Amino acid sequence: MARFTRLSSEDRRAQLMDVALAGLAKGGIQEFTVDRICAAAGVSRGLILHHFGSMSGLLAAVYARLYRDTTPDLATLPPHGRIEALIEGNFAPKSFNRETLNAWVALWGQIANTPALRDEHRRQYQAYLDEVAEALAALATARGRSVDARPLAKSLICLIDGLCLQHCLDPDAMPAEAAKEACRAFLAPYLD
Repeated sequence: MARFTRLSSEDRRAQLMDVALAGLAKGGIQEFTVDRICAAAGVSRGLILHHFGSMSGLLAAVYARLYRDTTPDLATLPPHGRIEALIEGNFAPKSFNRETLNAWVALWGQIANTPALRDEHRRQYQAYLDEVAEALAALATARGRSVDARPLAKSLICLIDGLCLQHCLDPDAMPAEAAKEACRAFLAPYLD
């Protein structure tokens, strides 16, 4: 019987990212080792290098995946629905939970010391910031308002990050509905 299962390159990459992300969510960066990931995936050590070039490459790929999995896609929505989708999506159970926070915190802690991760963070954050700023500008225009969308987008993203952190630390003190309302209240003076 074969010791390893043969998967397509795309499926193997996804499997390795799944295992790495699950480890980060469960035990933080201490779980992000070649041996732990390979054992959990049932693969040889060389596959991480083959698919990601290095552990730093895997870390960057996991970061990009977490961004994609937890940030809502706003581009296809009409202006009036984008910001509401952003608020609802960021505080949905798949994004707004302790395991996801564990993964984010583990990754954030490595950004300063991992150039590949720092570069990926910059790419992901810039794209997210651009998307949120565009959504805010479009909504303001649709409502006959004018906003300085980029600084407003940065502030909204920081507010969302802080509310997510508070919720994951103490869900009773910051329930999802309260977090959503805090975001809406923050934006009201600019968009209503």
